[in-house]
Amino acid sequence: MQKKFLGNLLFIILLNLLIKPIYIFGIDLQIQNIVGAEDYGMYFSLLNFSFLFNMFLDIGITNYNTKNTAQYPHAVSKYMSSFLGVKIVLIFLYTFITIGFALLVGYSDKEMYILSFFIINQIMVGIIQYLRSNFAGLHLFKIDAILSVMDRFLLILFTSLLLYGNILHKPFQIEWFIYLQTLTYFLTLITAIILTGIKIGKLRVHIKKTFSIAILKRSFPFALLILLMMLYTRIDSVMIERMLPNGKEQAGIYAQGFRLLDALNMFAFLVAGLLLPVFSRIIRENKPIQPILQMSSKLLIGTTFVISIGLAIYANLVISKIYHEHIETASTIFFWLVLCFIPLSFSHIFSTLLTANNNLRQLNQMAIAGIIVNVGLNYTLIPIMGAEGAAIATLFTQTTMAIIQVLLVLKVFKFHIHWDSIIRFFILICIVCICAIESKINIDNQFFGLLISIGVGSILLFVLKLFNVKDFLLLIKTKSE
Repeated sequence: MQKKFLGNLLFIILLNLLIKPIYIFGIDLQIQNIVGAEDYGMYFSLLNFSFLFNMFLDIGITNYNTKNTAQYPHAVSKYMSSFLGVKIVLIFLYTFITIGFALLVGYSDKEMYILSFFIINQIMVGIIQYLRSNFAGLHLFKIDAILSVMDRFLLILFTSLLLYGNILHKPFQIEWFIYLQTLTYFLTLITAIILTGIKIGKLRVHIKKTFSIAILKRSFPFALLILLMMLYTRIDSVMIERMLPNGKEQAGIYAQGFRLLDALNMFAFLVAGLLLPVFSRIIRENKPIQPILQMSSKLLIGTTFVISIGLAIYANLVISKIYHEHIETASTIFFWLVLCFIPLSFSHIFSTLLTANNNLRQLNQMAIAGIIVNVGLNYTLIPIMGAEGAAIATLFTQTTMAIIQVLLVLKVFKFHIHWDSIIRFFILICIVCICAIESKINIDNQFFGLLISIGVGSILLFVLKLFNVKDFLLLIKTKSE
């Protein structure tokens, strides 16, 4: 069983590492360059707006269903129709809330038209994720993995034909990209429905009032946390687009840095996905949690320091190699945003531990504070500094949230500060900063200088015993038990 799990886990990781970077760097970034900052800024702002109330499509049902299906695999077909009934109700709720707030914001007819496609896409993604949760719960990991990247694979295929095949003999338009997203989600949804019929049973929908209310009550605290965190992590581009005279262009420039942060954050998400079941099991069995916490922190955070510092100091090089316009402004924004990868990595570990321990009340209070801080800073800085102000607000908010989460973990679990690890991290940061700055000043080939700074940092991770391959394999093994 453990061997099968490790094989499937490796398959999932390889698929994600293969498909998603190709999509981000080969498709998404190329479209940004082709359509320009203004059109992409409108796209990016509306996409993030559709994410703001995304939690109403799920409210924790997917995670609950995965766990329930794993525990009671023979009951999956029995409850599937009831879960789908809840999903239908939530689809109407999400659509009503999103359109209502869009009208309040004052979007134009064209913006409402584009937003309608994003709403449809979010609905299809929500259903796909629910159907995938059945396969995950039944340990059909390969089907789950294929469905997790199928839409991106198809999008790479179809968009490449338009971008590089010159089929339509017209300049690429952002609307085409949106239509292709809708098509690929639809094809993935149809595939998921067919596979569900083959592996589990026919899809039926039953709306049961008692069942729906019970699920909603059980999921509400977790759903509220998702909503609050989504607000303070996704609202920045919406505020940029709405508050500035050239808001669409500024949102597009902001997206240049944010998309790269998204690409980096993907790896942290994979580690967080490993940690939640590990933390949950250790807490349930009342075993010491600190060893696995220290090990995972060293693995993720040490690596994050090396990558973030190197990319921040060489921000201009990174942006100029990828984008064609607004290099100086985008580089400054990327400098602030890539540093967000550090507090985000802390959050992936410590918020995951607090979630596993069911400290949702404290996390919700923290998230409310995050919204107040982020919106307040954006409201103050965006009119003065434009998109750069939003990037600074994001870094300050994420850093504040990470510090609060670390303090919460120390308080809840009564841990003492591990000074030895802090000293090692401090040495790592100092040497990597000095190495990156010196190599930038003294080495003419900046790309070579970036490689040297990251290479030195990587060696230091092993020298300072902040990264150990055996620790990573132990983490995976612990999850599979």
